[in-house]
Formats: sequence, structure tokens, C-alpha cells
Amino acid sequence: MQLDLELAVLVVRRPSGQVAVYPPVETVQRAGICRELRVPANVRANLAAEAVRIAREIAERIGIVGIMAVEFFVSRGMLYVNELAPRPHNSGHWTIEGAVTSQFEQHLRAVLDLPLGGTDLTGDAVVTINLLGDGSGSDPRSRLGAALTAGKAHVHFYGKEARAGRKIGHVTAIADSVKSADSQARRVIDALTGNLPA
Repeated sequence: MQLDLELAVLVVRRPSGQVAVYPPVETVQRAGICRELRVPANVRANLAAEAVRIAREIAERIGIVGIMAVEFFVSRGMLYVNELAPRPHNSGHWTIEGAVTSQFEQHLRAVLDLPLGGTDLTGDAVVTINLLGDGSGSDPRSRLGAALTAGKAHVHFYGKEARAGRKIGHVTAIADSVKSADSQARRVIDALTGNLPA
């Protein structure tokens, strides 16, 4: 199968049947690890709508209570369901600052059967870049000051040891375009990893 890109759709359902769906997110994978999330996803509107429809239908048919990530492969304009993750998911970390209601709050609302919150973006575009350990023993937290002045983005650390390839945090930027959000997030990631130009 020719893999053009990967998408994820977060869908949340409460016991009373109310369902809310977030817009599709493009997940950029390298070496089997999700490195970046981009919203809105760079797909045709009809493909995005179909991904939302499929995610909603899956949630309703299985009667999920709480949040679930539905991951898709996109190949030659077709959607293929790849994985169902019935829990808050790393493909939804962008919602913490980038959506009206975060995936974590939505999950709690759903399991408590409270009205679900909005899923609209808080800006035109959101990019989240995962921060990975490089195995050098260097601690990106020591560069937080430089990162906070490098660009307009939100930094999250998970409190994990920085082993090579391990997700130890993420950076989220909100801007008027995916390109601009990506640039802002990347400047902060570069500062955290010590890759800022002198």
C-alpha cells in the first residue's frame, strides 16, 4: 500500500449518547514515532469529512464512553482505519491549548455524563512537535529559559528520563497558518535541544 499520510480523529461520547468530534489531525511519523501533529490536516475537505463520519460511526456502534482516537492511513485518496485507541491519546495533545476543550477535560465530562465541550480550534492552525530524548544525557529542561524566548509556544515536560527516542515532552504553537505554527514550535524545540543558531 502506498502510504500518503496518516490522520487521527478524536471522538468522544457520553453514556446519554452525545458525541463530539475534533477536526482531523495530520500525524507526521518518523521511524515509527509520532513526531508532529498538524491541524487542520492537509487533506481535501471531503476526505476530512469522511474521516469524521467514520470516527463518529465507530464511537456510536461500539458505544464508547470517553474519548477515543481513530487513526487512519491515507493511500491514493482512500481512508483505512489503522488503530483505535480508547483513551486520551498523544494525537490529541494539541487540544490542551489548541482546542476550546482539551481531550482530558472531554474525557472526564464524558465518563461523568456531563455535557461535552466545544471542539473548535482556538486559532486558525495548531502544530504540536514531540520532544524526544537524544540519549546524550542532556536535559532539555535546563534550556527552558532560552526556549521561552525563542518563539511563542507552550512547552510541556512529562517528567521522564531523557533516553534516546523517548517522548519526554511536547511543544504546541497556535498561529494563522500551519506553516507559521510549525515555524514557531520548531524554534522552541530547537532551543530545548540546543540547536538554535548562534
